[in-house]
Amino acid sequence: MVSKRKLLRLVEEGRVSGWDDPRMPTLMGLRRRGYTPQSIRAFCARIGVAKFNSTIDMSWLEDAARADLNAHAPRVLAVLRPLRVVITNFPEDRVVEVDAVNNPEDPAAGTRKVPFSRVLCIEQDDFREEPPPKFFRVAPGREVRLRYGCIIKCEEVVKDAASGAVVELRCTYDPATLGGGAPQGRKVKGTIHWVSARHALPAEARLYDHLFLKPDPEDVAEGGDFAAGLNPDSLRVVQGCLVEPSLKGAAPGDHFQFERLGYFSADLLDSRPGRLVFNRTVTLRDSWAKEEKKQAAGERA
Repeated sequence: MVSKRKLLRLVEEGRVSGWDDPRMPTLMGLRRRGYTPQSIRAFCARIGVAKFNSTIDMSWLEDAARADLNAHAPRVLAVLRPLRVVITNFPEDRVVEVDAVNNPEDPAAGTRKVPFSRVLCIEQDDFREEPPPKFFRVAPGREVRLRYGCIIKCEEVVKDAASGAVVELRCTYDPATLGGGAPQGRKVKGTIHWVSARHALPAEARLYDHLFLKPDPEDVAEGGDFAAGLNPDSLRVVQGCLVEPSLKGAAPGDHFQFERLGYFSADLLDSRPGRLVFNRTVTLRDSWAKEEKKQAAGERA
């Protein structure tokens, strides 16, 4: 929806933070969210010019962003909702710098060093105490590969005495796999990302999603209010995130792919040294299209 009259109403009613709100379909909003000029030009070239009003699926713009950022955005390790992992057979005072690829699409981008230590943090969603079928991440008694790191095995689950929530995993690692290698014939299905707890930097992540629940915000009954279709979960702010130390110098507007999480950009207004704020530009895959297919299949059934 690009009607200035309707967008103005969203601004005046405080439904968004302003014309540069990253959810707004304005150039200011798109830029702050992390859309690049190249991705917007590619989107414009794809839709062309027509003499009649038309509705364009947001996935076209998102696909253009993914294509451009996939080619140019450096890969980094970040954990949005940390879960502490202690590798019990790794020395407490030892730190190993492992090699990580900056961008597999661009060999000239080279590699960087990422610190690996005894205490790590992984995503909470990457652990299940009772894993469902085809869950190939961390679970009691199972092995998983840490990206660029090593193979670990979950030996013990530590829970909070009061709430029963999982607060720590105690694991062992295979020294022969440190640095990403593996002895011949050694295979592990799952690979997850991580950060070193001692070296990681705190950050805030703002997870933006579609501003409207319907693919066409103008699709309302006669006399209906388009604002009733606003997505209540179009912005989720996640505090307490951890990112690898190479992001210490991230400048406002810098683009990154948080491995396995999506494409993020340092916020143009709020991110600064000592307070890193990242906006999610777009997810790695079009999750909305998948959900719409599920809903359509359910309706047909």
